[in-house]
Amino acid sequence: MSKIAFPAQLKEQVIQKLQNYMSLELEIELGQFDADFLLDFISKEMGSHFYNQGLYDAQAVLADRMESLNDAIYQLEQ
Repeated sequence: MSKIAFPAQLKEQVIQKLQNYMSLELEIELGQFDADFLLDFISKEMGSHFYNQGLYDAQAVLADRMESLNDAIYQLEQ
């Protein structure tokens, strides 16, 4: 899998959310530089798990749709 890369604006938003979370929930002040490294770590070490779960969810939706199509085709049979 290729490296997860965020557009600059999205990365800044995610970093801000990390900083807010750490401050509000854990009472830890996380600087911009540290938050950037934390985001890179999370992306590298855990990103593939989230990505794969997204793929599994998409496969499940497609399988349900295919089943519906197969049922519709079966109903058209004469």
